[in-house]
Amino acid sequence: MTGRSLRILVVDDDPAMVGAISALVGTEGHQVITAYDGLTAVRRFREDHPDLVLLDLAMPGPDGFTVAGQMRAAGNAPIMVVSGESSEDAKVRALRIGADDYLVKPFGRRELLARIDALMRRVARAGGPGDGPLEAGPLRLDPGRHEAAVGSTPVSLTPTEYRLLEALVRAGGDVVPHLQLARAGWPAEPDPDLLWLKPHVARLRAKVAAAGGPRVSAIRGVGYRITA
Repeated sequence: MTGRSLRILVVDDDPAMVGAISALVGTEGHQVITAYDGLTAVRRFREDHPDLVLLDLAMPGPDGFTVAGQMRAAGNAPIMVVSGESSEDAKVRALRIGADDYLVKPFGRRELLARIDALMRRVARAGGPGDGPLEAGPLRLDPGRHEAAVGSTPVSLTPTEYRLLEALVRAGGDVVPHLQLARAGWPAEPDPDLLWLKPHVARLRAKVAAAGGPRVSAIRGVGYRITA
C-alpha cells in the first residue's frame, strides 16, 4: 500500500466506527490517533501532527465542515471525509473547504485502503507535508514543520504568513497571481477576499527583510513574487 507507516487521526462520534477503522488501518501497520468530537479533533491535529485525517461530518461540537476548515488553516495534512452523507452538495462543500477526498459509508475494506494509498501518492507527487526543505537564496523553509529561517535566524510567522511565503518560494521567482496566493493563504475559504492580501504580505515582507532574507515584491495589478 503506502509503503510506510502513517499516523492517522480518525474522527467519528461513533466508537464502533472508530474501532472498525482503527482495526482496519492497523492491519497495514498504521498508527491511529482518535477523536470523538470536533474540538478534540482540532486539538489532536495541532498537537499530534498526523500524516492523514479520516473525518466524519456529523459530530458533537463543531461539525466536520468546520473542523476540516480549521485543520486546513492549521496544517497541510491530507483530509479524507468518511461520511454517511452522500449528497453532492455535502461532497462539494467538503472539498471546497479543504478536504482532499470523500468516501461514503458504508465502504469496503479494500476501497478505504486503496483510497488512502492513492491519496498519499498524490500528496507525495504534489509535495506535501513530507517535503524536503525549500530555499530562496538564504531563506529556507521546512514544510513539515512550518518553519522558516534566514541562515541561522528563525523567522516567526503566523500560519497564514507561512502559507503565503511557501507559495511564493515554490513559484521559484515567478509571479504568483493575487487569487492564487489568496487561496494558498486561506485554503479554508472558497472565495478569499483579495483585500486580505496586502496587509498580510506587508507584515510577511517586513519579517523576512528584518531577518536579512530576499525581497517580496508586488507586481502591480498581477500579484507578488520573491526575488532571491
